[in-house]
Amino acid sequence: MVESPPSLEPDTGITARKLRAVIEITRFDKPIGSFLLLAPTLWGMVLANQGYPPWALLCLFVAGAIVMRSAGCVANDLADRNLDGHVERTRLRPLVSGALSVSEALFLLVGLLSIALVLVALTNALTIKLSIAGLALALVYPLMKRVTHLPQIVLGLAFSWSIPMAFAASVNTLPTALWWLFGANLLWTVIYDTQYAMVDREDDLTVGIKSTAILFGHLDVRIIGILQCLCIIAFCCCGAAFNLGVAYYAAVSAVGLLFTRHLWLIKDRDTQQCFRAFNQSKWIGVLILGGLCADFWLGSVPLD
Repeated sequence: MVESPPSLEPDTGITARKLRAVIEITRFDKPIGSFLLLAPTLWGMVLANQGYPPWALLCLFVAGAIVMRSAGCVANDLADRNLDGHVERTRLRPLVSGALSVSEALFLLVGLLSIALVLVALTNALTIKLSIAGLALALVYPLMKRVTHLPQIVLGLAFSWSIPMAFAASVNTLPTALWWLFGANLLWTVIYDTQYAMVDREDDLTVGIKSTAILFGHLDVRIIGILQCLCIIAFCCCGAAFNLGVAYYAAVSAVGLLFTRHLWLIKDRDTQQCFRAFNQSKWIGVLILGGLCADFWLGSVPLD
C-alpha cells in the first residue's frame, strides 16, 4: 500500500487558535477599554476643532487610540504573565494558558507599536514629541501595580494623554484650558479603574498586586464619591474655560446622575455590581461627547 504524502497545507485548527489568542491578548473581544480610551481622544478632537475635526485627522486618532490600547494590553499581559494565573478573572489569558508564547507576544507588541509610530509620524513635531511621553506612560503602567498603590493614576495619565495630543495635532499648541479636561478625565479614569480593581481586590491581596481599591480600604466608596465630585467640578471648569453652553452642562449634569447610580451599585462592594458600574462608565464618555457636539453643532447657548 502506498502511503499518502504529508499534507503541506497549514493546520487551520492551530491558526484559528492563534488568531483567537491574538484577539484575546489585544482585548478586541472586550471593546470597553477602547471605548474608554476613545472618549477623551474624541473629546479633545471635537474641542480643539470647535466641533468639526478634519476627517483624516479624526480617523488617524481613532486608529491610534485602538492600536495603543491593544499594545497596552499586550504589554500588561507580558508584565503580569506570572501573576495572572493566580487571579480568577485572568487565569485563562493567552500567556498563562500557553496559547501564545512570550516571543509571539513580544513580536505582536513591536508590530502594534510600529503601526502607532507610522500613524503619529503623519502629524506634526509637537504631537510626535508628546507621543514619546504617552508611550512611556503606556509601557510603565503595568509595572506600577508592583511598586505603588496608585497605578490607576498612571493609567489616568496615559488615557488622558490623547487630549493634549489632539490639540497639538489640530492647532499646534497647548492652550491652558485643555488641562481642565485632562484633569477631569484623569479623575474619571481613577474612578472607574478603582471600581474595576474592587472586583479583583481579594485576589490582588493574595498575589501582592497594589491598587487604589486596596489603598482606600473600607473608605473606598466614600473616596470614589469625593473623586466623582471633583471630576464634575473639573468638567464644569473646562466648560467655563472654553465658554461652552447649556448643552454641555446638561451632559455634565447627566454624568452626575450616572455617578450617583454607580455609587449605589458599589455601596455593598459586591464584585458583580462593581464590574457593572465599571462597564457602564462608557456612557459617561458618550454623554460628554454628545454635550460637546451638541454645543458646537446646535449653537452654544450661554449658561447665564
